[in-house]
Amino acid sequence: MTDLLEGSENVSVHGIFNWILLLAIFSVITVIGNYLGYKHPMTDSLIGMAILSVITLIGVWLERELPFDVSSILYISIIGILVAFPGMPTSEFVLYYVSHVELLSIVTVFLAYVGIGMGKSWDEFKALGWRAIVITVLVIAATYYGAAIVAHIVLVLTGVPAA
Repeated sequence: MTDLLEGSENVSVHGIFNWILLLAIFSVITVIGNYLGYKHPMTDSLIGMAILSVITLIGVWLERELPFDVSSILYISIIGILVAFPGMPTSEFVLYYVSHVELLSIVTVFLAYVGIGMGKSWDEFKALGWRAIVITVLVIAATYYGAAIVAHIVLVLTGVPAA
């Protein structure tokens, strides 16, 4: 396996190690947040994060190794769907453990990581100017409101009463 990774133009052992280290740190912090915020058992959450991390690693590796110009997000999504699809031998196991990982815990850690990344390149961020900040806020707000409108329409069409 090491020979395969070292011989590749796109994937290095060092790069894979960095991804594994990043995902391990990310997973531990998420598991702690899951336990403190949602009272999920740490072992179940840790197994769920390990499953998500392995799927992520495979998706990132596929993006770099396959000759197609496809984002790793697509590979990660396809792998996740396949391993959790009803009728697959992995489905029950994957769904049980991944259900112990709350999305909000993952998003909180991710946004903290992005914030740290932005802090490291503050000069580049300032160089964008105030117009970029206004556009960013408008895009985020429009995305939120657009999603809320679509969700409301779907709820109305399916007969679910409004809260």
